[in-house]
Amino acid sequence: MAKRDYYEVLGVERSASEQDIKSAFRKLAKAYHPDRNPDDAEAERRFKEVNEAYEALKDPQKRAAYDQFGHAAFEQGGFGAGGPGGFGADFGASMSDIFDDLFGEFMGGQRRGGRGRTTRQRGDDLRYNMEITLVEAFSGKTAQIRVPTSVSCDTCSGSGTKPGTSPSVCRTCGGAGKVRASQGFFTIERTCAACQGRGEVINDPCGICAGAGRVTRERTLSVNIPAGVEDGTRIRLAGEGEAGVRGGPPGDLYIFLSIRPHEFFQRDGSDLFCRVPISMTTAALSGQIEVPNVDGGRSRVKIPDGTETGKQFRLRGKGMPVLRSSVTGDMYIQVEVETPKNLNRRQKELLKDFDKASSDSTSPHSAGFFAKVKAFFEGESG
Repeated sequence: MAKRDYYEVLGVERSASEQDIKSAFRKLAKAYHPDRNPDDAEAERRFKEVNEAYEALKDPQKRAAYDQFGHAAFEQGGFGAGGPGGFGADFGASMSDIFDDLFGEFMGGQRRGGRGRTTRQRGDDLRYNMEITLVEAFSGKTAQIRVPTSVSCDTCSGSGTKPGTSPSVCRTCGGAGKVRASQGFFTIERTCAACQGRGEVINDPCGICAGAGRVTRERTLSVNIPAGVEDGTRIRLAGEGEAGVRGGPPGDLYIFLSIRPHEFFQRDGSDLFCRVPISMTTAALSGQIEVPNVDGGRSRVKIPDGTETGKQFRLRGKGMPVLRSSVTGDMYIQVEVETPKNLNRRQKELLKDFDKASSDSTSPHSAGFFAKVKAFFEGESG
């Protein structure tokens, strides 16, 4: 059976760039990879075909030869028998590329740094829960916190080795951090178990950190909490997490804020709400009340006569600041008319006299409601 054109196999034009060819290869190799298509002979065939086409076109010299001579460029006397450039010779390198880019999670490995060795392991991120008051959220604050964490070992400067010594190259992987195993057509790369992918081993570990390159200590850190933060706000302190293993970069510290409930105020974004009970006489005859502000000040609110429960009064600019802006929310006073309790005999007599002297205009809502009720029952009886 005649071989298909390599450009056709990858689904690209002959004028395609190296990046276009690489992208097409990655997409097709991922689709036809045997791990994703177990016991699928057609997928395995297509996978081999895609890999062979990529081997020919990824190299500028091989591609130029293919463009001029076609498949004959890779037959006897060309770049080598068995495929472009000697398919068997380059297959391991090609598979290493595809596994690193597409299937790294299957191998459990890490990206490699210079000289084929894995990069230093980054330290873990840390979480710190902090509770603040609403007043502190209003004004902002600088807080001091104590965090137990792993820090770089001073004795070995984070290397994990005994002072005066240095790590040696891992004999198992030769410093690559990975080992390869051939299984028929496939070459599989795995993280080296002897050095855990670091490419080097410590023969004389530091006596303080036992080769880890870090020790556990409690640190005191300063945290700037800006004005206007809300419940659940997360503050990131870059590089203040755990130190990396053997000189690796540190992780980050995340401060999660929670705001303690306030005695008077309920918060909704930048607005504050305060429920204030007032006496029946104040609601009926008008008056003034004095309410607290979140900044510690006071505000006077005029209550007009005839005020009912649920009435809201807006105090502009008395709410919470909006984070990192000059905008400030409002405060809303919601009144509750309190029904008199524990009346003495004289007070009860005065209320009875008031009730006798009242008319429908004194309590229009209740009068209107019961008038409708009366009409409803009369309609039912009729």
